[in-house]
Amino acid sequence: MAIERISLVLPCYNEATSLPPLLDALDAAVATLEKRGLIAEAILVDDGSRDNTATFLKAATSTRSYLRVIRFARNFGQTAAIAAGFDAATGDVIVPLDADLQNDPADVPQLIDKLEEGYDVVSGWRRDRKDTLWTRKIPSWIANALISAISGVKLHDYGCTLKAYRKHVLDGVRLYGEMHRFIPIYAVQQGARVAEIVVQHHARKFGQTKYGIGRVPNVILDLLLVQFLWRYATKPMHLFGKFGLANLAASSVCFVGMMYFRFWGDKTFVRTPLPLLCVMFFLIGSLAILMGLLAELTMRIYYESRQAATYVVREVFSSGESEARVSRPLRRPSAEA
Repeated sequence: MAIERISLVLPCYNEATSLPPLLDALDAAVATLEKRGLIAEAILVDDGSRDNTATFLKAATSTRSYLRVIRFARNFGQTAAIAAGFDAATGDVIVPLDADLQNDPADVPQLIDKLEEGYDVVSGWRRDRKDTLWTRKIPSWIANALISAISGVKLHDYGCTLKAYRKHVLDGVRLYGEMHRFIPIYAVQQGARVAEIVVQHHARKFGQTKYGIGRVPNVILDLLLVQFLWRYATKPMHLFGKFGLANLAASSVCFVGMMYFRFWGDKTFVRTPLPLLCVMFFLIGSLAILMGLLAELTMRIYYESRQAATYVVREVFSSGESEARVSRPLRRPSAEA
């Protein structure tokens, strides 16, 4: 699909000091895109800033026709700001990037070039990252290796905000928690083609980082949630049921053991922990299976009520030609149709 419109999405939180050079960089990037015949817009989302970010952005919109500003009532976090920008974007391609100028808007054209090679997502890789080693780089290396190993999507830099998405990849994606960093995983799960290129990364000159090592547990938990939804969203009973059956099997082993010791080992029930373990494993197993049943019913209600399909169609062919590109799951006709 030919690319005609580009939407840049920048979440901002207390970025008043970085905005003047940021807007200059955006002016240059938008001019470069327009020289290539592309229509560009920049959507800056003020995530409840407590400085004069909102005032500065409001004034900037009067002199820059490409600029749109969304102001939150309070601070909702980076993921919510990115989601709001995605919802407001009108481009064929959406490019999120940080507003602190560590990401360089000048890299946007090369992301577009890579997309035009046939990819759906192009992820930036800050190979020469200008951050502190112990508190930023090493935790990032560990997190990226862990995410790649668990998800099976091999990227060097999940934490880099600078990425380019064809808009159809984001159809139906709802972002929560810290989920924005996992969009490439969502994309691959829907059959998208993902590439990675090296981008510039500049040392921080403005403000303070909003991230720290304390976010690592949140990233790990969100990753586990992503993997659970991918593997078991349509069959949760397979996960809960296997866990429940394993516990029931352990309960049976404990029961056989305690009966052996009682009748052939000359030990009463109170002299071994086996009766307690037998009851504990039985209860855990039974509860896990019941939870699986409830999860199964919940997911069936979800899919039936939304009439949502459990598959994604890329293209439909007839008579040897493609009829259309389908960017989201097909829906069954409603009963009223």
